[in-house]
Amino acid sequence: MSGLFGGGRKEERRPQLCPACGTLVGATATKCHQCGASLTFGMAAATRSLSRWLPTESPVTYAILCLSCLLYGASLIATIRGSGMEAPGGAGLGALMNLGAINTGVLVKFGSSLPWPWDVMQPWRLIMATFLHGSLLHIGFNMWVLMDIGPQLEELYGSARYFFIYVVTGIGAYIVSGIFGGHVSIGGSGALLGLIGVLLATTIGHKSASMQMLRSQLIRWLVYLAIWGVLMSGIDNWAHIGGFISGFLLGRVMAARPPMSTQEKTRATLLGWTTALLVIASLGIVAFGVLRAG
Repeated sequence: MSGLFGGGRKEERRPQLCPACGTLVGATATKCHQCGASLTFGMAAATRSLSRWLPTESPVTYAILCLSCLLYGASLIATIRGSGMEAPGGAGLGALMNLGAINTGVLVKFGSSLPWPWDVMQPWRLIMATFLHGSLLHIGFNMWVLMDIGPQLEELYGSARYFFIYVVTGIGAYIVSGIFGGHVSIGGSGALLGLIGVLLATTIGHKSASMQMLRSQLIRWLVYLAIWGVLMSGIDNWAHIGGFISGFLLGRVMAARPPMSTQEKTRATLLGWTTALLVIASLGIVAFGVLRAG
């Protein structure tokens, strides 16, 4: 009867875990007694809320994949609506490379990297260029490599620091490309070379058989990419060099493990959210520019 008329015992709230340090706190607590983190507002609480909408394994890798595919779809639609699809040039491999090609003007509007000093005057291009791709084969190959090595690094460094590494190595790639390349450039391959550089840096000093095998595989991969870059036209080798150097340097200064202490987790969360806000701001600037241009 009490249940029928709205009375009775109310459901008790369960204790909760602090999203920053994992300490068990009271059901009605708003602040962690161990680390002082806010349980209702803050980077850790926001991260916990966001994680509910992302895959439990390799969430940042899948987020990068989705963002790259969405931007490719948007740029492809803009190309079709603007000047039509670019006709595949040549025959055989040349036609395959240009399948689903994006108009260069569209790529510039969407934030491609430009020769120095344009990237300094419009710094969002250093971020946006990493998520843009010029053809179907281009994005297909890069996303295949991303899904092959991205989850390993995300598990090794944690999602927040992994996202920071991906974006920063992409920025490093297009800084070098803008200075020495001197042309419009896009693609995630610079950041992917950055991930390879990070992995290679983590193997240095380790003499175990597994690390030596991984190091040999990475070196062979770099040799193959270098040969591919020499034989194929249109590949931005300067971006590859810049991304690899940036990743190798980050791999030497960052601990190759997930954040352990409360301070490390806080710093990692700060890095991740700062990187995310920079990406969101860059997307906003580009969207405003595209809508304004019509």
